[in-house]
Amino acid sequence: MLGILLTNIGTPAAPRAREVRRFLRRFLSDQRVVELPRLAWYPILYGLVLPLRGPKSARAYQRIWKSEGSPHAVYTERLRLALARELESRQPGQTCVEAAFLYGGQRVSEALERLRAAGATRIIALPLFPQTSGTTTGAAYDEIARCLRGRRDLPELRLIPGYATHPDYIGALVASIQEHWQQQAGKAHLLISFHGIPIRCITKGDPYETQCRDTAARLASALQLGADEWTLSYQSRFGAERWLEPATYTTLAQLASKGTRAVTVCCPGFSVDCLETLEEIAIGGRELFLHAGGERFDYVPALNDRAEHARALTELLLA
Repeated sequence: MLGILLTNIGTPAAPRAREVRRFLRRFLSDQRVVELPRLAWYPILYGLVLPLRGPKSARAYQRIWKSEGSPHAVYTERLRLALARELESRQPGQTCVEAAFLYGGQRVSEALERLRAAGATRIIALPLFPQTSGTTTGAAYDEIARCLRGRRDLPELRLIPGYATHPDYIGALVASIQEHWQQQAGKAHLLISFHGIPIRCITKGDPYETQCRDTAARLASALQLGADEWTLSYQSRFGAERWLEPATYTTLAQLASKGTRAVTVCCPGFSVDCLETLEEIAIGGRELFLHAGGERFDYVPALNDRAEHARALTELLLA
């Protein structure tokens, strides 16, 4: 039996300050995410970040929370089911798929145990981060290794570090954007927004920026966009240090001020929709662009459980 382990960041259990603080505490205590010395970071985390950011983030989650729960968890589960169906159509009865979260939701240890109980002796771990970074993919690797530490019946394990330029992934992005433009008022300037990371990570050898640029360039080429028809930017900056630029919000304001009246934003670094796409971009980005003088703002949903997405991941897993 082949076990597929999907991993993602995770989410608070509810859109309330207490649950958000619990999630942020786990997330921001990971040294893959914040590399500051613990003695320097913990007073800031517990004294400033959690008390201030918890309530603020809770209000943001309340704007996007679904009746079924957190969008991040809902869409991850739908993707898991879509991938399981696609794999079953290719290899009947030979695979099982579990999804786990690094900081909130079903834990990696629980998912690995479910795969073991299902009879999986081979496991492919796929962090749902198309562009590789120590802050995300590295954190997933660390957690998987931690969960397997001490086990004697170790499974055969394969880890997939990323898929930034995989042709089926690019094809799925192209299909989603073209479908969106067909349903809206036609093409618009395409802003390709990725989650940012500190410049410090790049100088230490993180391949993330290069892979984001590669994804964006291939996507724009496949859409046959000219150089003046698309822009790359980075969102979700946190803290005072320098992050990758240009910033998405700054870019939206500049586009509007320079006469761009219509913009389409996609976030190809997010495999499923979450707070950063639904609240930061689809709501906050829209408000900013229109206030700055823009007239039409479209957000293209993440690939989520689209059939093209499930097929792309299947090709990646079975290669």
